[in-house]
Amino acid sequence: MPLHMTRDVFITCAVTGSGSSQDRSPHVPRSPEQIAKSAIAAAKAGAAIVHCHVRDPETGVPSRDPKLYREVTDRIRDADVDVVLNLTAGMGGDMVFGPPSAPLPLNDATDMVSAEDRLVHIEDCLPEICTLDCGTMNFAEADYVMTNTPGMLTTMGARMEDLGVKPEIEAFDTGHLWYAKQLVKEGVLSSPALVQLCMGIPWGAPNDLNTFMAMVNNVPADWNWSAFSIGRDEMPYVAASVLAGGHVRVGLEDNLWLSKGELATNEALVSRAVSIIENMGATIMGPDAVRQKLGLTKQAPR
Repeated sequence: MPLHMTRDVFITCAVTGSGSSQDRSPHVPRSPEQIAKSAIAAAKAGAAIVHCHVRDPETGVPSRDPKLYREVTDRIRDADVDVVLNLTAGMGGDMVFGPPSAPLPLNDATDMVSAEDRLVHIEDCLPEICTLDCGTMNFAEADYVMTNTPGMLTTMGARMEDLGVKPEIEAFDTGHLWYAKQLVKEGVLSSPALVQLCMGIPWGAPNDLNTFMAMVNNVPADWNWSAFSIGRDEMPYVAASVLAGGHVRVGLEDNLWLSKGELATNEALVSRAVSIIENMGATIMGPDAVRQKLGLTKQAPR
């Protein structure tokens, strides 16, 4: 098939994530101030969008505290650089079973709340984008299931749309794209939708190029999409995504290393992505151009 390389590319920086990376690199931001500073540095390096989770400021453990989200977003909005805010809505659907011989009761690490509770910080902060993990899947951790039922996704997607916040569909496998198209067909999500293809995350879609192109070819032609892979494959997927007609995500959520033996910062990862994209002959989009392309609404928080 012919290549349809993207000529105007936007970069998302996934600043800190919800994985257990807080003690593996001193550059993984923990406090709201650190997360905001890292996001601002990434924006200055060329990221048009910053995707933010929050963590307990003392332990670095992932958190759902709305006050932490509000502090992060206020700090970013008050900064001297413009950037599109993208907050996660993926937490609160973590089901951790007991061992196979006794799966119930659920493990104390379970964090399952209502669809409405998963959006409290979205309603308060009103970012331009928030994520919608469009399916349930096993993760690499034993007995952990990321839980997003059709009913949960319908409720959450409809509420995001009502708030004027653009859902970013996180597709970890082909079935997630299938259901995303069903949500658009049913009128829950508006079209053209925004998709993030999440490659190489155990046990979702493997990050080989055949699987990647199968995912790409299942995104409707009028939708906007971006893609990433993790670890050492983060930068190769910058090139692969642009070549396949998409946009780019990098950041410490997905990869801690700039090169062998050299720990990365978010701004260094963005700068590396900018270099790859520009050397391919493409142009980096700024936040205003992204807002126009994606039909985003910049709102004041409540």
